[in-house]
Amino acid sequence: MRAQRSAAAIADASIGTILARVDIAAAPERVFRALTTSELVKWWGHDDYRTTKFEITLAPGGRWRSDGVGRNGPFHVGGEVLEVDAPKKLVYTWEPSWQPGEKTKVTYTLDAIDGGTRVTVCHSGFATAASCQNHTNGWPRVLDLLGKHCEPAADPRYFLLRLIPPRATFAQDMSADERAVMTAHGVYWREQLAAGTAIAFGPVLDPAGAWGLGLVRARDEAEVRAFAGKDPALTSNIGMRYELVPMATLVA
Repeated sequence: MRAQRSAAAIADASIGTILARVDIAAAPERVFRALTTSELVKWWGHDDYRTTKFEITLAPGGRWRSDGVGRNGPFHVGGEVLEVDAPKKLVYTWEPSWQPGEKTKVTYTLDAIDGGTRVTVCHSGFATAASCQNHTNGWPRVLDLLGKHCEPAADPRYFLLRLIPPRATFAQDMSADERAVMTAHGVYWREQLAAGTAIAFGPVLDPAGAWGLGLVRARDEAEVRAFAGKDPALTSNIGMRYELVPMATLVA
């Protein structure tokens, strides 16, 4: 993938609208996840403020809220989710605590391009030129932080994950509920393949008992454990567990 292009923004204060854009060397699914999960806390912030909590209900009519701490103390911004088309589009209202009564609209559009994703933000509905300009200055910084977070590390590490079932005969005698869990497990890993985190996965027909193999790319072991901890195979509590082994290198 090509290197990230620096973000830029333009505004028409006469109609209260901002357009900001950045190209990110990561798949749309990866970028969308960074915008719509608690992962947002890891990247939305800089020297002037930091985000401490993020919650969203990803459905029209749902609510979202981001809490943080800045130089002037605690703040929050939230609103109503208006449209969701994962991983292509997200629209919600923007209602900041530092400007009570102001309600604008943010539209994220994620377009797949050669080498990654073009993220376009349209922030509209500003009542004053000053507020419009302030947000125009802020969006390039936010989008650059998003790109830095989503793009693969310059020197990524690779890990082998071994999914151990609760019994040696699991592949032959799993129940209907267990089969549903493994279907969700497969969906989760395919999403990670599309996002570029997973490299490959599949069952290993070991004579002593089948088990699952996964290869992932990550910055460190903690990131891999967080990735594995969200797998439905684990969150369903049916007795599955992961063994993690760092790899010295990966030749593909």
